[in-house]
Amino acid sequence: MWGVDSLSVKWTESGAVIRFTYQVVDPNKAKQLNDKKAEPSLIDPRAGVKLVVPSLEKVGQLRQSGTPEAGKSYWMAFSNKGGLVKRGDRVTVVIGRFRAEGLVVD
Repeated sequence: MWGVDSLSVKWTESGAVIRFTYQVVDPNKAKQLNDKKAEPSLIDPRAGVKLVVPSLEKVGQLRQSGTPEAGKSYWMAFSNKGGLVKRGDRVTVVIGRFRAEGLVVD
């Protein structure tokens, strides 16, 4: 439906960052995930939090936003300041109308 596969959510940088990765299978359908105007969020109902992709002064947003290509993997990093989202939590990633529910943080 969204042109992506192999969705994963990983606890990285000692838990300070949650990284969402996906592989593009249909670039046309996957465009929305790389759209800079679509604000991504990661929701963890257990922790009661909604994480966002931070924007750094010199680097910009911690996400890839180029034109998607079939077979390539893309990522975005959500700030998990305070480590509220834990390994094993089931989370939902929302990017515009895209919604992936029940992803387990690895």
